[in-house]
Amino acid sequence: MSEQKEYWMTTHDQGSIKISEDVVASIAAVATSETEGVSGLYSSFTNDIVSFLGKKTPAKGVKVTFHSDNTVDIDICYLACFGSNICDVAKNVQENVKSAVESMTNLDIGNINIHVAGVTFVSSDNKENPKEINLQPQETNTDEIIIEEN
Repeated sequence: MSEQKEYWMTTHDQGSIKISEDVVASIAAVATSETEGVSGLYSSFTNDIVSFLGKKTPAKGVKVTFHSDNTVDIDICYLACFGSNICDVAKNVQENVKSAVESMTNLDIGNINIHVAGVTFVSSDNKENPKEINLQPQETNTDEIIIEEN
């Protein structure tokens, strides 16, 4: 089964330039992941099955669409960190992705559509060593209360 990839292409007097949708998706994925308040990219269960069956997607959670008017639309699906302002984070993702893609490819950005798939309880500054927050009420012994000094 052959894989159909889309390319943005332009021709100059010295030759042609082709940029794959995978390149644009990778740039967008890195720019999104580096935005404060983003826990990680999110791909649906269907995309996970497709990648398991052989089609590798270097930037899960990012979809790139090239248009005939030489613009590109980017859809990004990510998980937000608990406690962050989701609207502010989404705007920052749009700005960061637009800046990164334009500066690296010189493509004209049409739309950057943001889809927040969920909220995680991981701090964005500590992605390598995530701390889980236990939201279950814990029993305490009321007879003995220990106060620790910092």
